[in-house]
Amino acid sequence: MVTHADAAAPAVVVHDLHVRRMRTPVLHGLSVAVPRGRIVGLLGPSGSGKTTLMRSIVGVQVVDSGTIEVLGHPAGSRELRTRVAYVTQQASVYDDLTVRQNIRYFARILGAPASDVDEAIERTELGPYEQRLAGSLSGGQRGRVSLAAALLGRPEVLVLDEPTVGLDPVLRVQLWQLFHELAAAGATLLVSSHVMDEAKRCDRLLLMRDGELLADDTVDGVLAFTGTDDVEAAFLELIARGEPDLQPHGRHVLPESGTEAAP
Repeated sequence: MVTHADAAAPAVVVHDLHVRRMRTPVLHGLSVAVPRGRIVGLLGPSGSGKTTLMRSIVGVQVVDSGTIEVLGHPAGSRELRTRVAYVTQQASVYDDLTVRQNIRYFARILGAPASDVDEAIERTELGPYEQRLAGSLSGGQRGRVSLAAALLGRPEVLVLDEPTVGLDPVLRVQLWQLFHELAAAGATLLVSSHVMDEAKRCDRLLLMRDGELLADDTVDGVLAFTGTDDVEAAFLELIARGEPDLQPHGRHVLPESGTEAAP
Protein backbone atom coordinates (compact mmCIF):
# COMPACT_ATOMS: atom_id res chain seq x y z
CA MET A 1 0.00 0.00 0.00
CA VAL A 2 1.24 3.49 -0.84
CA THR A 3 1.23 5.76 2.21
CA HIS A 4 0.82 9.53 2.18
CA ALA A 5 4.55 9.88 2.76
CA ASP A 6 5.28 7.51 -0.12
CA ALA A 7 3.00 9.48 -2.43
CA ALA A 8 4.87 12.69 -1.61
CA ALA A 9 8.28 11.16 -2.31
CA PRO A 10 9.74 11.26 -5.84
CA ALA A 11 9.11 8.19 -7.97
CA VAL A 12 12.72 8.18 -9.18
CA VAL A 13 15.83 9.66 -7.55
CA VAL A 14 19.10 9.65 -9.50
CA HIS A 15 22.24 10.86 -7.74
CA ASP A 16 25.65 11.56 -9.28
CA LEU A 17 25.20 9.02 -12.07
CA HIS A 18 28.20 8.20 -14.26
CA VAL A 19 27.77 5.82 -17.20
CA ARG A 20 30.02 4.77 -20.06
CA ARG A 21 28.95 2.85 -23.13
CA MET A 22 31.61 1.17 -25.27
CA ARG A 23 34.19 2.94 -23.04
CA THR A 24 32.80 6.34 -23.99
CA PRO A 25 31.47 8.52 -21.14
CA VAL A 26 27.76 9.17 -21.70
CA LEU A 27 26.41 10.51 -18.39
CA HIS A 28 28.62 12.78 -16.31
CA GLY A 29 27.49 12.90 -12.69
CA LEU A 30 23.81 13.43 -13.48
CA SER A 31 21.36 13.96 -10.60
CA VAL A 32 17.59 14.34 -10.91
CA ALA A 33 14.33 13.54 -9.12
CA VAL A 34 11.17 12.52 -11.01
CA PRO A 35 7.93 13.46 -9.19
CA ARG A 36 5.11 10.94 -8.80
CA GLY A 37 1.91 11.15 -10.77
CA ARG A 38 3.36 13.42 -13.44
CA ILE A 39 4.39 13.27 -17.08
CA VAL A 40 8.05 14.20 -17.22
CA GLY A 41 9.44 14.87 -20.67
CA LEU A 42 13.04 13.90 -21.29
CA LEU A 43 14.07 15.97 -24.29
CA GLY A 44 17.26 16.50 -26.21
CA PRO A 45 18.95 15.70 -29.51
CA SER A 46 20.01 12.19 -30.47
CA GLY A 47 23.12 11.20 -28.56
CA SER A 48 22.37 13.35 -25.54
CA GLY A 49 22.11 10.36 -23.18
CA LYS A 50 18.33 10.05 -22.90
CA THR A 51 18.18 6.32 -23.63
CA THR A 52 21.17 5.59 -21.39
CA LEU A 53 19.45 7.39 -18.51
CA MET A 54 16.21 5.48 -19.09
CA ARG A 55 18.02 2.15 -19.28
CA SER A 56 19.75 3.00 -16.02
CA ILE A 57 16.45 3.81 -14.32
CA VAL A 58 14.87 0.48 -15.29
CA GLY A 59 18.01 -1.39 -14.23
CA VAL A 60 19.23 -2.78 -17.54
CA GLN A 61 22.27 -0.52 -17.93
CA VAL A 62 25.63 -1.12 -16.28
CA VAL A 63 26.62 2.07 -14.44
CA ASP A 64 30.07 3.17 -13.33
CA SER A 65 29.00 5.01 -10.19
CA GLY A 66 26.11 6.82 -8.57
CA THR A 67 22.78 5.64 -7.18
CA ILE A 68 19.27 5.23 -8.58
CA GLU A 69 16.17 4.57 -6.49
CA VAL A 70 12.79 3.80 -8.06
CA LEU A 71 9.75 3.75 -5.77
CA GLY A 72 12.12 3.49 -2.83
CA HIS A 73 14.08 0.50 -4.18
CA PRO A 74 17.40 0.26 -6.06
CA ALA A 75 16.83 0.32 -9.83
CA GLY A 76 16.36 -3.17 -11.25
CA SER A 77 15.26 -4.71 -7.93
CA ARG A 78 13.01 -7.76 -7.92
CA GLU A 79 10.36 -5.68 -6.11
CA LEU A 80 10.04 -3.45 -9.18
CA ARG A 81 9.42 -6.11 -11.80
CA THR A 82 5.66 -5.56 -11.97
CA ARG A 83 5.70 -1.94 -10.81
CA VAL A 84 7.89 -0.49 -13.58
CA ALA A 85 7.31 -0.87 -17.32
CA TYR A 86 9.76 0.02 -20.08
CA VAL A 87 8.97 0.62 -23.75
CA THR A 88 12.10 0.72 -25.89
CA GLN A 89 12.58 2.54 -29.19
CA GLN A 90 12.52 -0.78 -31.01
CA ALA A 91 9.23 -2.63 -30.56
CA SER A 92 9.52 -5.75 -28.41
CA VAL A 93 6.98 -8.03 -30.05
CA TYR A 94 6.82 -11.49 -31.60
CA ASP A 95 6.32 -11.13 -35.34
CA ASP A 96 4.73 -14.58 -35.75
CA LEU A 97 1.98 -13.87 -33.20
CA THR A 98 -1.07 -11.68 -33.70
CA VAL A 99 -1.48 -8.48 -31.74
CA ARG A 100 -3.89 -10.14 -29.30
CA GLN A 101 -1.67 -13.21 -28.93
CA ASN A 102 1.31 -11.00 -28.13
CA ILE A 103 -0.54 -9.12 -25.42
CA ARG A 104 -2.09 -12.29 -23.97
CA TYR A 105 1.36 -13.86 -23.80
CA PHE A 106 2.83 -10.92 -21.89
CA ALA A 107 -0.21 -10.86 -19.59
CA ARG A 108 0.44 -14.49 -18.63
CA ILE A 109 4.10 -13.75 -17.93
CA LEU A 110 3.19 -10.82 -15.69
CA GLY A 111 0.28 -12.58 -14.04
CA ALA A 112 -2.03 -9.77 -15.15
CA PRO A 113 -5.78 -10.44 -15.23
CA ALA A 114 -7.33 -11.43 -18.56
CA SER A 115 -9.42 -8.26 -18.54
CA ASP A 116 -6.21 -6.23 -18.89
CA VAL A 117 -5.72 -7.61 -22.41
CA ASP A 118 -8.95 -6.11 -23.75
CA GLU A 119 -8.34 -2.86 -21.88
CA ALA A 120 -4.78 -2.51 -23.23
CA ILE A 121 -5.94 -3.13 -26.80
CA GLU A 122 -8.71 -0.57 -26.44
CA ARG A 123 -6.56 2.10 -24.82
CA THR A 124 -3.91 1.88 -27.55
CA GLU A 125 -6.45 1.91 -30.42
CA LEU A 126 -5.33 -1.54 -31.63
CA GLY A 127 -8.78 -3.07 -32.03
CA PRO A 128 -8.77 -3.01 -35.86
CA TYR A 129 -5.41 -4.84 -35.90
CA GLU A 130 -5.76 -7.34 -33.06
CA GLN A 131 -5.99 -10.39 -35.36
CA ARG A 132 -3.12 -9.33 -37.60
CA LEU A 133 0.37 -10.76 -37.24
CA ALA A 134 2.68 -8.27 -35.55
CA GLY A 135 5.21 -8.77 -38.34
CA SER A 136 2.74 -7.29 -40.84
CA LEU A 137 2.28 -4.03 -38.95
CA SER A 138 3.93 -0.68 -39.52
CA GLY A 139 6.63 0.53 -37.15
CA GLY A 140 4.22 2.84 -35.35
CA GLN A 141 1.64 0.07 -34.94
CA ARG A 142 4.26 -2.32 -33.58
CA GLY A 143 5.29 0.37 -31.11
CA ARG A 144 1.70 0.57 -29.90
CA VAL A 145 1.70 -3.19 -29.32
CA SER A 146 4.75 -2.74 -27.07
CA LEU A 147 2.96 0.06 -25.24
CA ALA A 148 -0.15 -2.09 -24.81
CA ALA A 149 1.99 -4.82 -23.25
CA ALA A 150 3.57 -2.25 -20.93
CA LEU A 151 0.15 -1.19 -19.63
CA LEU A 152 -0.64 -4.71 -18.39
CA GLY A 153 -0.84 -4.96 -14.64
CA ARG A 154 -1.16 -1.17 -14.26
CA PRO A 155 2.49 -0.31 -13.52
CA GLU A 156 3.23 2.65 -11.26
CA VAL A 157 6.13 3.93 -13.37
CA LEU A 158 6.19 3.92 -17.18
CA VAL A 159 9.49 4.63 -18.91
CA LEU A 160 8.76 5.33 -22.58
CA ASP A 161 11.59 5.85 -25.05
CA GLU A 162 10.27 7.94 -27.98
CA PRO A 163 6.83 6.25 -28.02
CA THR A 164 5.35 8.57 -30.65
CA VAL A 165 7.93 7.92 -33.38
CA GLY A 166 6.23 6.79 -36.60
CA LEU A 167 2.73 7.80 -35.53
CA ASP A 168 0.49 10.10 -37.53
CA PRO A 169 -0.64 13.35 -35.86
CA VAL A 170 -4.06 11.99 -34.84
CA LEU A 171 -2.59 8.95 -33.11
CA ARG A 172 0.03 11.12 -31.40
CA VAL A 173 -2.72 13.26 -29.89
CA GLN A 174 -4.62 10.15 -28.78
CA LEU A 175 -1.50 8.69 -27.21
CA TRP A 176 -0.80 11.86 -25.25
CA GLN A 177 -4.40 11.85 -24.04
CA LEU A 178 -3.78 8.33 -22.75
CA PHE A 179 -0.59 9.45 -21.01
CA HIS A 180 -2.51 12.18 -19.18
CA GLU A 181 -5.21 9.70 -18.16
CA LEU A 182 -2.56 7.39 -16.73
CA ALA A 183 -0.91 10.25 -14.82
CA ALA A 184 -4.29 11.41 -13.50
CA ALA A 185 -4.78 7.88 -12.13
CA GLY A 186 -1.48 8.15 -10.24
CA ALA A 187 1.10 6.70 -12.63
CA THR A 188 4.45 8.39 -13.24
CA LEU A 189 5.56 8.66 -16.86
CA LEU A 190 9.06 9.46 -18.08
CA VAL A 191 8.71 10.09 -21.81
CA SER A 192 11.70 10.77 -24.05
CA SER A 193 11.54 12.62 -27.33
CA HIS A 194 13.76 14.65 -29.63
CA VAL A 195 10.67 16.51 -30.92
CA MET A 196 10.56 19.73 -28.94
CA ASP A 197 6.92 20.52 -29.70
CA GLU A 198 5.89 17.56 -27.52
CA ALA A 199 7.30 19.38 -24.50
CA LYS A 200 4.15 21.44 -24.03
CA ARG A 201 2.24 18.24 -23.29
CA CYS A 202 4.44 17.45 -20.26
CA ASP A 203 4.03 18.52 -16.63
CA ARG A 204 7.78 18.91 -16.25
CA LEU A 205 10.82 18.95 -18.54
CA LEU A 206 14.29 17.52 -18.33
CA LEU A 207 16.40 19.03 -21.11
CA MET A 208 19.60 17.10 -21.85
CA ARG A 209 22.64 17.65 -24.01
CA ASP A 210 25.90 15.69 -24.14
CA GLY A 211 25.03 13.63 -21.08
CA GLU A 212 24.27 16.63 -18.88
CA LEU A 213 21.09 18.19 -17.58
CA LEU A 214 20.52 21.71 -18.90
CA ALA A 215 17.14 22.27 -17.27
CA ASP A 216 14.71 20.64 -14.85
CA ASP A 217 11.54 22.70 -14.57
CA THR A 218 8.00 23.20 -15.81
CA VAL A 219 7.47 24.39 -19.37
CA ASP A 220 6.49 27.84 -18.10
CA GLY A 221 9.56 27.95 -15.87
CA VAL A 222 11.93 27.12 -18.71
CA LEU A 223 10.34 29.70 -21.02
CA ALA A 224 10.33 32.40 -18.35
CA PHE A 225 13.97 31.81 -17.45
CA THR A 226 15.16 31.96 -21.05
CA GLY A 227 12.78 34.70 -22.19
CA THR A 228 11.61 32.60 -25.15
CA ASP A 229 8.20 31.50 -26.38
CA ASP A 230 8.87 27.89 -27.36
CA VAL A 231 10.93 25.05 -25.95
CA GLU A 232 13.21 24.66 -28.96
CA ALA A 233 14.24 28.30 -28.71
CA ALA A 234 14.67 27.87 -24.95
CA PHE A 235 16.90 24.84 -25.49
CA LEU A 236 19.10 26.77 -27.92
CA GLU A 237 19.29 29.69 -25.50
CA LEU A 238 20.42 27.40 -22.68
CA ILE A 239 23.12 25.96 -24.94
CA ALA A 240 24.28 29.46 -25.90
CA ARG A 241 24.53 30.48 -22.25
CA GLY A 242 26.41 27.34 -21.31
CA GLU A 243 28.92 27.21 -24.14
CA PRO A 244 31.47 29.91 -23.10
CA ASP A 245 32.65 28.24 -19.89
CA LEU A 246 31.72 24.64 -20.76
CA GLN A 247 31.20 23.80 -17.10
CA PRO A 248 30.88 20.00 -16.80
CA HIS A 249 28.10 19.96 -14.21
CA GLY A 250 25.31 22.10 -12.84
CA ARG A 251 24.67 24.32 -15.83
CA HIS A 252 21.28 26.02 -15.78
CA VAL A 253 19.42 23.38 -13.79
CA LEU A 254 16.29 25.22 -12.86
CA PRO A 255 14.52 24.81 -9.51
CA GLU A 256 10.75 25.07 -9.04
CA SER A 257 10.84 28.85 -9.12
CA GLY A 258 12.32 28.93 -12.60
CA THR A 259 15.45 30.79 -11.53
CA GLU A 260 18.98 29.80 -12.39
CA ALA A 261 20.78 27.52 -10.01
CA ALA A 262 24.26 28.52 -8.93
CA PRO A 263 26.98 26.80 -10.97
